Amino acid sequence: MVQVECLVEAGDILGEGAIWNPSDSALYWCDNLKSNIQRYTPATGEHRVWPMPEEVGSFVFREKGGICAAMKSGYAFIDDLDNLTIDYIVDPEPDSPRTRMNDGKCDRRGRFWCGSMDAELKDPLASLYKLEPGDLSCHKMDTDIICSNGIAWSPDDRIMYFADTRAESVYAYDYDIETGTIANKRVFISTEGMPGRADGATVDTEGNYWFAHIHGSKILKYDPNGKCVLEVDVPVIQPTMCSFGGDDLDVLYVVSATRFMQPGDETRQPLAGSLFAITGLGAQGIPEPLFAG
Repeated sequence: MVQVECLVEAGDILGEGAIWNPSDSALYWCDNLKSNIQRYTPATGEHRVWPMPEEVGSFVFREKGGICAAMKSGYAFIDDLDNLTIDYIVDPEPDSPRTRMNDGKCDRRGRFWCGSMDAELKDPLASLYKLEPGDLSCHKMDTDIICSNGIAWSPDDRIMYFADTRAESVYAYDYDIETGTIANKRVFISTEGMPGRADGATVDTEGNYWFAHIHGSKILKYDPNGKCVLEVDVPVIQPTMCSFGGDDLDVLYVVSATRFMQPGDETRQPLAGSLFAITGLGAQGIPEPLFAG
């Protein structure tokens, strides 16, 4: 039976970047607008919060240890959260004050893909970038994006998924894992006419694409053909990202937001901004790759 449990009443303004770290069996995420990184340890119930000096859109763990983060000022290494040191790598958009880095993940060769977003959520000012682990070079891979989200790869590495939340579309690209290139962009899912839009996402071992239906109070599961095969209700209007975790990668963790709450929503959704766990889905996630640099 599918069950949804609130784990942490975090009060996040904009929870993002949920990622399971098997090295310490913990779920990490960030609050983009509170500028922090957080950790929840299921074995103990401990919740830690590390303040950051600026917005963090997403982050990945490194093969060499520590974190590679996509921050307001661009890509950066964070070696130690307790004794915070930030080594900035590159700012992909130094002349664009209205944009900031948002959703990102590594492919299975350890490249860190991340898209930016228009902070005003209006215009296609943002782009999609790839950070190469070898020489730390940054490459612009797509443009004319309003709000980047939903990055994930099919289990066979042949398809890359990417959502532009405000364009009401999830796209699929043909993906070349050896070269890290994308081609043949097409609409995989359209959320036009639906109560919500596609936000953060993940893929399971069978190739199903799961995404947080922000403004729609659901987590949606789509099969590889683009058909919705499952809807899971969550007790908040704005789930923002879902990610598999747990020792068997069979728990779907969901973060959420309070940013877009309307008058009266405090009563309708008192758990807004919380971290949730969904169990009993009969699905298993794929380990998130490490940044190879």
